[in-house]
Amino acid sequence: MDPMNTALVVMAAGMASRYGGNKQITGMGPNNEILLEYSVCDAIRAGFNKVVFIIRPEMLDVMKRICGDKLAGKIAVEYAFQDYSSLPEWYAVPAGRTKPFGTVHAALCARTCVNEPFAIINADDYYGVDSFKKMHDFLVESAAPTRAAMVGYRLKNTVSIHGAVTRGICKVVCGRMVDVDEVAKIRLYEDGRIADTSAGEPGVTLDPDGLVSMNFWGFHPALFDGMQRYFEAFLKKADPADIKCECLLPVMVDSMLKSGEITVDMLETEATWFGVTYKEDRPLVQKALLELHAKGVYPEKL
Repeated sequence: MDPMNTALVVMAAGMASRYGGNKQITGMGPNNEILLEYSVCDAIRAGFNKVVFIIRPEMLDVMKRICGDKLAGKIAVEYAFQDYSSLPEWYAVPAGRTKPFGTVHAALCARTCVNEPFAIINADDYYGVDSFKKMHDFLVESAAPTRAAMVGYRLKNTVSIHGAVTRGICKVVCGRMVDVDEVAKIRLYEDGRIADTSAGEPGVTLDPDGLVSMNFWGFHPALFDGMQRYFEAFLKKADPADIKCECLLPVMVDSMLKSGEITVDMLETEATWFGVTYKEDRPLVQKALLELHAKGVYPEKL
């Protein structure tokens, strides 16, 4: 393994149920750029030399056309498929299930493509230039089988006025994450209050400046072994009647933290995060991207 090689793994197989469409391949930029194009652009500038797109098999042609083929000569491109063929032979998919098994499953689907330290992100988020630089530096200088990293964002910069979101609420001590709690139904109210409403209204008020996970992780490839064990344990415990259960990276990381399997550096960034959770978010994202182009953060065309 060459420690100077780094890969960006992009999770793009999600069904985008809340957005009501395939937001991963919906144009957001001034020239109809999709959000993952900005992530790949920032990754290339930071020094990453490979990108792996995790997609559903039926997305291959369109992903090549709108993004992958444009990257020829700029960065090595590979594709991994998130489908049920990668599940253990002993596991039987419950009748009626169509949903993928979450972000841990997604990461494992890219295992055959990744032999170097890697970052893994969502396809439908904008993470900011600075975050890729910090993650690349960590992967080159510090990534180890038991040492991972996460880019942390302020909660107030990651919520939507248009509906609830799920975030990994992090506790940090001396630059290391010691706990991450996956919290569903976080709501932003018109008065600016942010609350965990998973147990009902009015909810538990959350610190707007608290650090949260936006699924921007950095791992050594040796972690795939532990990831596989964790995923198989998840499948064994899963209720067959729950056809929407998911195995999530923040929950896995929290488990590995508590068992002492890994440590996680918290890479705080002042970079702006934004994404499209609901259709109503799209105009705000389009405006923000237009401003970034106008400021010269990105060229006229990516």
